[in-house]
Amino acid sequence: MGSMRNVAVAGALGALVVGAMAVSGTAASAAPNVTPQRVCGSAYKTVNSVAVGSLGTVYLTYNSSNGKNCVATIRANPGTAKDMSTYVYVPDTDEWAGDSGTYTSYAGPAYVYGKGHCVSWGGNIANVYVSVDNSNCAARQEHRVTEIR
Repeated sequence: MGSMRNVAVAGALGALVVGAMAVSGTAASAAPNVTPQRVCGSAYKTVNSVAVGSLGTVYLTYNSSNGKNCVATIRANPGTAKDMSTYVYVPDTDEWAGDSGTYTSYAGPAYVYGKGHCVSWGGNIANVYVSVDNSNCAARQEHRVTEIR
């Protein structure tokens, strides 16, 4: 039952990200050398990350003073706008946040309250999608997936 719910949630999140990307066509721009702290805020410390192939990285950050997680997908080489996304989901509370669009350097920030909970998070740059489930908690083993679409 739990694994079926996880599959359903993952599918729903994927559909939301793809749907949001189809609706949003704005181009964002950022200065070179973008960091997770510049995107999320200086109080957010990087607690995990996953490479998006050779295109960039999705960063999971955490602010211990407010209990919030933030995610940002940052390109390795900013340039021509590409479809990008970032998301974070807390299965215990069913709370999620995300950002998607056509960006030149990063997608995000996206914030959720995650203190004391496992989080699932990920994003994409162009046709490379990554996801990390059951992350940053002692209760479960983390599961990572990279997919080329």
